[in-house]
Amino acid sequence: MSAPRTAPRLTAADADEPRGSVSAALAAAVLGFFVITLDALVVNVALPNVRNDLGGGMTGLQWVVDGYTLMFAALLLSAGSFSDRMGAHRAFGTGLIVFVASSAACGLAPNLSVLVAARLVQGAGAALMMPSSLTLIREAYPDPVKRGRAIAWWTISGSVAAAAGPVAGGALSLVSWRMIFFINLPVGVVALFLLARAARSPRRAMPFDRTGQISAVVAMGGLTFGVIEAGADGFGAPKVLIALAVAVVALAVFVAAQARGRHPMVPPDLFRSRNMLIASGSGFAFMAGLTGTVFVYSLYLQQERGLSSLATGLVFLPMTALSAFLGVPTARLTERFGPRVPIVGGLFLMGTSLTVLATLPASTPAWLLAIVMIPVGICGPLAMQPTTALLLESVTANRSGVASGVFNTSRQIGGALAVAVFGALLAHHTQLLHGLRESLVIAAVVVFCATAANLLLEPAPQPK
Repeated sequence: MSAPRTAPRLTAADADEPRGSVSAALAAAVLGFFVITLDALVVNVALPNVRNDLGGGMTGLQWVVDGYTLMFAALLLSAGSFSDRMGAHRAFGTGLIVFVASSAACGLAPNLSVLVAARLVQGAGAALMMPSSLTLIREAYPDPVKRGRAIAWWTISGSVAAAAGPVAGGALSLVSWRMIFFINLPVGVVALFLLARAARSPRRAMPFDRTGQISAVVAMGGLTFGVIEAGADGFGAPKVLIALAVAVVALAVFVAAQARGRHPMVPPDLFRSRNMLIASGSGFAFMAGLTGTVFVYSLYLQQERGLSSLATGLVFLPMTALSAFLGVPTARLTERFGPRVPIVGGLFLMGTSLTVLATLPASTPAWLLAIVMIPVGICGPLAMQPTTALLLESVTANRSGVASGVFNTSRQIGGALAVAVFGALLAHHTQLLHGLRESLVIAAVVVFCATAANLLLEPAPQPK
């Protein structure tokens, strides 16, 4: 998740801001982050129902998931500066309106193409909401202690959404898969009502890297499209080769824009920090393992094992629910042993869990799968929480926003590519179990590589 950006100096009037407007700003930000996180996971369990209703093959289902994640990742880098230009209040409201409207479009989609297009727009709205929600909290709570408590509520809402996502998706799908999108409408309306009661945000003149942003979207889109389509047509297909070539060219343009541009989104010298590189790789590996596991098992359990959507969601409940309770214990563990111990330990447990899952026989009962999956979920607080803290301690204060943006972008790219690659493997095999096992082995290798890399972490610089 993105770190708070430095807020403009508050005026005396802001200091005397009515308590109701402060609470309204927090409540709006919490609800916004809740639906952003929920929609990243809630749709996975509903994918078989979507295919039964709208048709389409594995490629279409991959885009239903990756359309949201792709735009979220691609626009997140510049969303912070865009929020500063508009003012956090207006940026959050704009993103929320886009998110709610696109959610309605998802629920009303007459075919798979419209659903994917709406998911792309939904991801754009989420990208605008994410950094502005934290800035709203930063502006509403100038006192660091009260702000810390407010951010804790913001974080908890994401954990609750992650735990509720698969179960909610399964339960709502029993009525209709469209309900998983319609549920965003009342939540969005309440959030907009609360936002109207919150204080307005000041604006700041911020540069915008147009070349970098456009090339980033094209590069990520080309790569994701190429990998997804390769699963159906093979890597030798002309459209796949063209898509991958476009991605390479766009990536070269992006690198050049960051190296030579006056106001790059990602300053190249940021990656001189070893911890920055390792943290980004760890975020990529974690989301590849988590998102990939939920994606492949959502399809396997329903299509091969005959579980209902609700029963499938309940299989994921232990691994997601337990992660919501490990924030405080992880913080204490980090204080006592340093960040390397929980990071390496969390990633190692995740890699081991993925390896075991890849070797379990087809007759393994669902309750045992749920138990073995637990380390996949708890890796989040164990590894990502101290990774985020170490990352922010390893960069200067004026780079914390962009560092957090890069870190969260790498996480979203990891999730998007996992769905693209693992979906291609599932489509390649006549039996989903074979593709599932290959996918889990790949995820385990990536996670174990990240585990080894974290042994090279450098101590965070001590404040002078």
